Amino acid sequence: MMISTQYCLTMARYNAWQNKQLKACFEKMDKAELEQDRGGFFGSILATANHLLWGDMIWMSRLTNLPRPEGGIGESTAMTKSREDWEIARFRLDGDMLLWAERLRAIDLAGDLRWYSGAVGADMVKPVSLCVAHMFNHQTHHRGQIHAMLTAAGQKAPTSDLVFMPQEGPWL
Repeated sequence: MMISTQYCLTMARYNAWQNKQLKACFEKMDKAELEQDRGGFFGSILATANHLLWGDMIWMSRLTNLPRPEGGIGESTAMTKSREDWEIARFRLDGDMLLWAERLRAIDLAGDLRWYSGAVGADMVKPVSLCVAHMFNHQTHHRGQIHAMLTAAGQKAPTSDLVFMPQEGPWL
């Protein structure tokens, strides 16, 4: 198997830890700073954080019984309208992801996942383990973009090295 349940739990904890740190960074910025176009792929810090939230929601809807988010990639940057709304949605989803990872069994990572991809306009079939690995990789990719935009905005970006993640929670 490509990944294990322990990998998923570690990455779900890492995700929650990273988002908790981003929340602390975002609290130091006003609305205009969070929404300023900083040349990122999705423009602003908040737009990128929203896209990441949407991406996690879409993957969790495919992997679990959580609801699918509204809209597609084009609308993903407007998932929430404010830092406070993002924090609430992110906290809830991170909690759902932690519960999912804590309950995950090896059999849940076996086999194929089937879904319709609006991004490519086609039905998709890929190994579940590959899709889960992609979800966690997608998080790291876009948090890296946020990290760069925070640094460019003069903020002290959070520690992102997996090896420095605390061994114990609280994760949220």
